[in-house]
Amino acid sequence: MITVGHRRERPIAMQADGTLLVEGARFSETIAHLAKSTFIPKGVYRFRSHKDANKHQDDCLVQGLGRLAVGRE
Repeated sequence: MITVGHRRERPIAMQADGTLLVEGARFSETIAHLAKSTFIPKGVYRFRSHKDANKHQDDCLVQGLGRLAVGRE
């Protein structure tokens, strides 16, 4: 068996200090910003092939970047 990486066990504290709450909020904020930048509308998509899926992703990306460019002018 090969072990890749390691996990830090956090010590149990007698009094909470809020660091984990701050880390969780930072993580949630980062994920929220990533979701805005994918340019792919919400929904369930089914494609016949990977080629069709890649074309759809490229089209959404081009349209999204175009909307950003127009909004910056």
